[in-house]
Amino acid sequence: MIIAVDFDGTIVQNRYPEIGSEMPFATPTLKMLISEGHRLILWTVRNGHRLDEAVEWCRKRGVEFYAVNKNHPHEEYDPNGRHSVKLKADVFIDDRNIGGMLSWATIYSLIHERTTLEEALRREILDSETKRKRKWWPF
Repeated sequence: MIIAVDFDGTIVQNRYPEIGSEMPFATPTLKMLISEGHRLILWTVRNGHRLDEAVEWCRKRGVEFYAVNKNHPHEEYDPNGRHSVKLKADVFIDDRNIGGMLSWATIYSLIHERTTLEEALRREILDSETKRKRKWWPF
């Protein structure tokens, strides 16, 4: 599967132009997806040295992208418009999705287990209710 992943607000907290703190479980999840054979594309508004910083930040944490802001590593931008700049990904992971950013656990479940969003959210709600019921204090 080809998966396009945003950077700011998705892999890290949105502190653009700085790099924010890592979102919980972002890089471990991305590394698992890569190890399972998925092709990840970093898909971000960053460019120039800000893009280089983001790519290096990910690389230092063991996340190597198949391509960055393009469909494959050797694709070149065509200023005459002969090639579309639209990514051809199967899945887009972005904090600006309708409904906002899902947890990385839910994202992994959707991709790895090929569950529907409804099934994944239902499981997440049940898990949180179970955790609340386990509280031992009386209030």
